[in-house]
Amino acid sequence: MNIKGIIAIYKYEMSRTYRTFGQSIASPVLSTALYFIVFGTAIGSRIGDIDGVSYSSFIVPGLIMLTVLTQSLSNASFGIFFPKFSGTIYEVLSAPISPFEITTGYVTAATTKSVIVGTIILITSTFFVDLNIKYPFEMFCLLILISLTFSLFGFIIGIWANDFQRIQLIPSFIITPLTFLGGSFYSISMLPEIWQKISYFNPIVYLISAFRWSFYGEVEIDIYISITTIFIFLLACLLTIHFIFKTGYRIKS
Repeated sequence: MNIKGIIAIYKYEMSRTYRTFGQSIASPVLSTALYFIVFGTAIGSRIGDIDGVSYSSFIVPGLIMLTVLTQSLSNASFGIFFPKFSGTIYEVLSAPISPFEITTGYVTAATTKSVIVGTIILITSTFFVDLNIKYPFEMFCLLILISLTFSLFGFIIGIWANDFQRIQLIPSFIITPLTFLGGSFYSISMLPEIWQKISYFNPIVYLISAFRWSFYGEVEIDIYISITTIFIFLLACLLTIHFIFKTGYRIKS
């Protein structure tokens, strides 16, 4: 394995984060702080506990997921899109580095950025609510797993997109609405029965349910079903990326 090649891509992508600190780190943290002020303080004071957890604390996992999912998609998609856009992708493809190593470099960097942002938001939330995480190790593992999965998905979007409008299409019009409707700010059990059943077709519900379980130990969906869903999506992304490099779809033309 070409470790030096992976590290070179990783360092380059991470350096881009430092150059755009405001957009990469400060902006999502500020947005999340505003969510806490509006939903946690203003609205949360009028809503009772949910499953024995105060509303302000209940929304913490959902807010972290909302940011981590969008950041994972954005970081990974832009990371591979810019070399395509500028034409430097051919230098990467002609280098003595395999598709697996190329993917590892870009996706690992995007995952790292998302985990850093998620961790900062978690720390930020302690200034607004009293937070006790029941399963901290499992929480961190889920954070990495979900960030990795959606970074792979973002990598696919970056290859698929052929302009800046398309690169924002799926995150803005599909992932963000599904995240808001996936139980970020409410419990699925609060919905009418028909809407509960419809919600189970939303894959984001399983991610948020698993992540919230690591905080409070309460689940709306069996934790094993949620984790299995995440791994199935991860496998689907890996197979799609394998197909892309094998056929050269939108990456060699």
